[in-house]
Amino acid sequence: MVKKILFPLIAIFLAYRSYEMVKTLWYIEASGINILIQILFSILLNLFITGIFAFMGFAYKTSRLLGENYYRTDNPHLVMELSKLLKIESFKKFLIILFWGKGKNRKKYFDGTRWGLDNFEYQTRQSEFGHFSALIAIQIVVILIIIKGHYVIALMTTLINAIFNYLPILLQRNHRIQIDRIRKVLNKIPTVIPSQNSVPDRSGIAD
Repeated sequence: MVKKILFPLIAIFLAYRSYEMVKTLWYIEASGINILIQILFSILLNLFITGIFAFMGFAYKTSRLLGENYYRTDNPHLVMELSKLLKIESFKKFLIILFWGKGKNRKKYFDGTRWGLDNFEYQTRQSEFGHFSALIAIQIVVILIIIKGHYVIALMTTLINAIFNYLPILLQRNHRIQIDRIRKVLNKIPTVIPSQNSVPDRSGIAD
């Protein structure tokens, strides 16, 4: 219950800070900002805006805001080829080292059971919704930045956005492709229900 109140408040704070940063860039000339500050602006814009959707996702089932069709992967082969091109496997290993190294963290997403598979898919949807929403929101901000002539900040923000949000989206797509493959294998395994004839006759056994 606490997180349903606290996390949205954090998201609101991040939204306000994002607005303040964009407003600052709107009224300041690009020539008046040195390169270090431009890099800092680019990083913070990504962190703040991504954080807005992340904290809302921690508190609520935000993935439901997008329809089922969005989460369906119609061309798995294309996703896998693009993943190879962008080295998603290396990105995944980096995240494992950084965030998922502990078994407790990994079990939060998948505990090895059928129910865990459903939970894993839900977690991928929550994550993808947050990153997809942030990706779009940040690029809208980039358009505003370009209008005011902050081309360096716009470029760096876009590049960081690709790493912070596009790569995670692609990773979640990979996860769901693997989940679908596992489910297909599991569905082919017959469920054996013991018949009455297979139950040992214990009527002659003394109490």
